[in-house]
Amino acid sequence: MPQYAGFNWEQSVPTSGNRQPIFAFVPKFARQAWRALARLVAPRPGRRRELAPDQLPAWARAGKRRHAHIQRVAALVDEWAAEMAVSREERSRWLKAAWLHDALRDAPATRGTTHGGAAADRAAQDGESDRGVLDAVRYHSVGYAGWDDVGKMLYLADFLEPGRRSRRKQRAKLAKRVPRDRDGVLREIVALQVRARLRAGRSINPRTLEFWNSLTER
Repeated sequence: MPQYAGFNWEQSVPTSGNRQPIFAFVPKFARQAWRALARLVAPRPGRRRELAPDQLPAWARAGKRRHAHIQRVAALVDEWAAEMAVSREERSRWLKAAWLHDALRDAPATRGTTHGGAAADRAAQDGESDRGVLDAVRYHSVGYAGWDDVGKMLYLADFLEPGRRSRRKQRAKLAKRVPRDRDGVLREIVALQVRARLRAGRSINPRTLEFWNSLTER
């Protein structure tokens, strides 16, 4: 039994009829109470944290419509994460990239960088060190051959989120296929974007071509 300021519990605590100190019964009761309390407050195994309604960084510059788009992208990657049974850590990476990707879309344009690049730089200044998340945010508009899963999932969700007005039925069908055929859907989307730019007589970003080649050379 612990001693406090010279106080001896064994000498001061009264004894029961069998001469056993009453304090001898206290530890067992205390342990039972503690275990019961621990069971009540302990997190449930496998329970996922609910997606907060607003996880934009404080420095974000996103209007109401942009904010709604970001929420839909985050909801879509969260849905896919559940269907694909990815780890909690990977799901967190996908959501982080989703909330960051258009965080500066409505900010004044910065010469020499894209809104994705500006958001990635700002996130890095705030301490974000996950290269996969930063690359996902930086290149989400054009694609990037060096992406890991987080970049690919963000690219898909940004294109397929249900709030986009054009080709809604086609987008919905593609979104439904993602959990079981992600790379196939990626190839279809990149091809659609390349064809659209060619028909409009617009140039193709070299990173988009590199991304396309990385998907077709497997």
